[in-house]
Amino acid sequence: MIEIEIERQDGKISGCRVKGHNGEYGADIVCAGVSSIVQTALLGIGKHLHREVSYRVASGDFFLKLKEAPDDFTEAVLETMRLGLEEIEKIEPDAVKISYKER
Repeated sequence: MIEIEIERQDGKISGCRVKGHNGEYGADIVCAGVSSIVQTALLGIGKHLHREVSYRVASGDFFLKLKEAPDDFTEAVLETMRLGLEEIEKIEPDAVKISYKER
């Protein structure tokens, strides 16, 4: 099971955490899809928007947290990430569980 927690600050996404695997390591399309979406969001925020983030990328463990308050630009990237993750959860509800936390 892949567990995703999306954190909001004042209604805007400020970070997320992804834990777990689905199926064999390196052989599961659900894991690959989730990993691609969250890592692309990290790249967009860091390399395109030039925002500072705390993050960790490891096998079965991903963490992203904005160092400053979210703004309209980071929100566009992170809401797009959320939409992609929710689509995977709809298709594979036994493999992905998303929860939300307001800070």
